[in-house]
Amino acid sequence: MTDPATHSAETAAAPGAQSAPVVVAIDGPAGSGKSSVSKQVARRLGYGFLDTGAAYRALAWLALERGTDTSDSTSVVDVMGDFDYAISLDPDEHWVRVGETDVTHAIREPRVSEAVSGVARVPAVRQAVNVLFRSMVASSGRPGVVVEGRDITTVVAPDAPVRILLTAAPEVRAARRSAELSSQDAAAVAAALHKRDASDSTVVDFLTAAPGVEVVDSTHLDFDQTVDAVIGVIRTNVPAQTGAHDVI
Repeated sequence: MTDPATHSAETAAAPGAQSAPVVVAIDGPAGSGKSSVSKQVARRLGYGFLDTGAAYRALAWLALERGTDTSDSTSVVDVMGDFDYAISLDPDEHWVRVGETDVTHAIREPRVSEAVSGVARVPAVRQAVNVLFRSMVASSGRPGVVVEGRDITTVVAPDAPVRILLTAAPEVRAARRSAELSSQDAAAVAAALHKRDASDSTVVDFLTAAPGVEVVDSTHLDFDQTVDAVIGVIRTNVPAQTGAHDVI
């Protein structure tokens, strides 16, 4: 079920493998561009790309498929018990699977977006997926992995050589997300972003940079400028290495 760009709960780092990948940890609120920017940074550097939010979305999808109440933490933990999850770390061939089912697009459905916060706030779930994320990075076979999410800089990879909070003004984030979701009006998108941020902020503070975390504010930057800014931070913090396509 796995290939070099595929990682699941059963994948483990091989003893004596190459040195540990460089971890670029990126946090930020909904609509900040974390996924698209992180993916492009990974492409330019020849790194892997790990969307940690996909795991929570996939678990929420599985819970919904089984008719589980995602507000009931005990029931969510029960679903986690046989969560057969896999994701590609290739930024050019991104997919997500639960068992043999490709859920890459299904986990972006509104019903999943509404349920994911209930799943993500369960401490036992967060602990389990954080272990999984670290295993995926260690066994990636890449010179580095760009890991993006909500608590990557503080919990998943607090010792990463590069830790970035990617943010933008709320109205800018709403406008960008609205442009991506042409089927929804701007007001509805803004309300959804605010609701998601408010819910998730009860679990982790992703709006304030922790000590040692560098802020990249893209409010007045376009996409390419934001990517360049992130790579600039990486260039500053990571010694030159071989194997990357761009600056490292």
